Amino acid sequence: MAFPPAQAMSPYGDDAVTLSRLSVIEGLTRLDSSGEAKPALAASWKSSQRDRTWTFQLRKARFQDGKKVTAEAVVRSLTAATKASPQPRVLSDAGKLSARAKDADTVAVTSSEPDALLPQRLANPSLAVLSPQAYGKGDKVTVAGHATGPFTLTKIEGTVRAKLDRYDGYWGGRAKAPGVDVTFTANGTTRANALRAGSTDIAEYVPVSQASVLEKSQVHEVPTARTNSLYMNTARGPLKDARLRAAARAALDSKALIKGVYEGYADEPEGLLGPGVKWARDKRVPAEGRAKAASRAQVKKAPTITLATYSNRPELPEVVTAAQQQFEKAGFEVKQVVRDYARMEADALAGKYDVFVQARNTLLDTGDPVSYMESDFTCEGSFNMSQLCDKDVDEAVNKAAGTEDTAARQRAEMAAEAEILRTDAVVPLLHERFIQGVADDVEGVSLDPTERTLVTADTHRG
Repeated sequence: MAFPPAQAMSPYGDDAVTLSRLSVIEGLTRLDSSGEAKPALAASWKSSQRDRTWTFQLRKARFQDGKKVTAEAVVRSLTAATKASPQPRVLSDAGKLSARAKDADTVAVTSSEPDALLPQRLANPSLAVLSPQAYGKGDKVTVAGHATGPFTLTKIEGTVRAKLDRYDGYWGGRAKAPGVDVTFTANGTTRANALRAGSTDIAEYVPVSQASVLEKSQVHEVPTARTNSLYMNTARGPLKDARLRAAARAALDSKALIKGVYEGYADEPEGLLGPGVKWARDKRVPAEGRAKAASRAQVKKAPTITLATYSNRPELPEVVTAAQQQFEKAGFEVKQVVRDYARMEADALAGKYDVFVQARNTLLDTGDPVSYMESDFTCEGSFNMSQLCDKDVDEAVNKAAGTEDTAARQRAEMAAEAEILRTDAVVPLLHERFIQGVADDVEGVSLDPTERTLVTADTHRG
C-alpha cells in the first residue's frame, strides 16, 4: 500500500480509508459504484423530514470480539465520532448529528439541519461501527479486533507492516483468503518491483512511470473520481484579480500534461467531475460569466506567483514543473514550492500560496460531490484552499445540498459546478486513472473509483 498509517490506524483520519480498503471496518451503509447508499450493518432505513431523523434497522451481526452489534453500540460509535478531535472531515460540513437507540436493533439518527445525504454520509469510513471494547480511557480507540469486517487487524508494526486474519464470524460469509499481509511503502518503484518479482500479490497505486515494467495483464486502469486541479487564491495576492486568474487558466495545456507527465494514463478535464462520476457528463452545463483574461502586458506587471504542490504523489511535482513553464510562457513570474503534504496542508488552507495543485477525490467523503463542493468552495468550507467566498456559489451549492431526490440533486450539482468554474478559483487539469497492480493468479480485487475498497471478502488466489 502507498500510504503508511499516519494516526496509528485511528478511525477518525485518513487511516480509516486504509482500514476500509482492507475490509476491516464497516458502517451502517456502504456505497455502490454510482455513489448510492446500500445496506451494510443496517439492513434498511427510512427518513422522516418532519424531524430530520433517519431510522436504521440493524441486521444480525457480531463484532470481531464476539459481542453483538446492537443499537447501543452503534450510538456509542457515532457519538464518539462526533466528539473526536480533529473532527472527521465528513462531519465538518454537516449539521450536528445525534443518535439514539429506539430498541435493541433500531437506531434513530437526527441532524440539526436537513441532510438528504445522511445515508451516504454514514458510509464514510470515519463513521465505522466498533465494539464498545474499542473505546478506552480518554480519546483512545482501538480498531484491532473490535470491528465488523471480514478481516480483523491482528498486528500493526508502526508504519511498515500490518497483519490481517480472516474473521470467521463475518455476517456476509467467510472471506475466501485466510488473511492478508500488508507492507506500506511510499516508493512507487518499490511497489511495482515487488509485484514484478512476485513478492506481493497487489501493488496499490502504481506510478505511470512504472506501468511499462509490469506485464500488461497485471496493469489494471481504473477511471476515477479523482481530479487534479489548480486552486487559485481568490482572497489575497496577485490572483485575487479575476482577470489574472482567467489568464492563468488560458495558459494551461492539459493535453501536454497528460501526454508528457501521465503518459496517457489520464483523461482531459470535463469539469470538476470526471469519468469516475458516470452521471455527470450528460447533465453538465456550461460555465458562463467568466472574467475576461488579462493581457500579456498586464500579466508581466503582476508580482511573482507561488505555485505549490506536494511530493507524496510522484506525478504532481512534474505537473507543477510543466505548469510553471506554461505560466512563464504566458508572461507570469513563478516561484515553485514542493514539500511533503503533511508540512503543507496548514499553509495551503491558510491561503499562503497563490496556486496549489492537488489531486482531490470528489466522492471520497459521502459518495456524492455536493459535500466536496461544500468543503472546498463555500464561504464556510473547511477545505477551501482557494479562499473562495462567492454568494452565487454558496446559493447553488446549498440548493444542491438540500435536494433529496437524486436526479434533481445531480442537476443542481451541475449548476453548482458551473458557478464554481465561473470564478476561476479552480481549474481542472486532468482526471486521473489509477493503475492498480494485480498478480495474474489473484481474483476478487475491487477496482473502486471512490477509493473505498480494494481487498474484499472475495479476494483470493485463483
